[in-house]
Amino acid sequence: MIKEVIDKQILELRKLWHNKRQLLFQVLNLAMIVFSALMIWKGLMFITQSESPVVVVLSGSMEPAFQRGDILFLNNSVKEVGVGDVVVFKIKDRDIPIVHRILKVHTKRGGDGFEEGEVELLTKGDNNRVDDRGLYAPGQLWLKREDILGKAVGTLRYVGMVTIALNDYPVLKYVLVGMMGLFVLTSKEG
Repeated sequence: MIKEVIDKQILELRKLWHNKRQLLFQVLNLAMIVFSALMIWKGLMFITQSESPVVVVLSGSMEPAFQRGDILFLNNSVKEVGVGDVVVFKIKDRDIPIVHRILKVHTKRGGDGFEEGEVELLTKGDNNRVDDRGLYAPGQLWLKREDILGKAVGTLRYVGMVTIALNDYPVLKYVLVGMMGLFVLTSKEG
């Protein structure tokens, strides 16, 4: 069965190679799909005011609230965050954002180089024994509001396991992307 599908795709590619107009049409179709996905992502970034409006929970530090593989939808347009809110934050010089709950909020009064009302945050994973000060950058005791990528406003359970599998097995990612591109190129319109 798989051999038949592969043979059919190879035959379609050969036909496509001989029909340059159809090949150009299919390549443009593939480019349109890629650019549409990019525009949707950029639109979500604009609406949510977050550089990463959708994240996948990568560890069990937030269990039982969120499981490994859950997808979280973020919103950073809400300027105020409070104790108990689940936020995603980024630590300086680290690539992967962290999903944890706000444990304490400290509001500065001003002076000593701080603006009036400047907020500092302390976070902790629900499944962790201690707060996140050990995760912060060296010398950093609190998070600033600008460290927050967004507040979690929705979730899809376990759907992110696909992303985790693709990151754990990079070869699978290239095979999947190659197959999707092949099917888009060899598919025929209506």
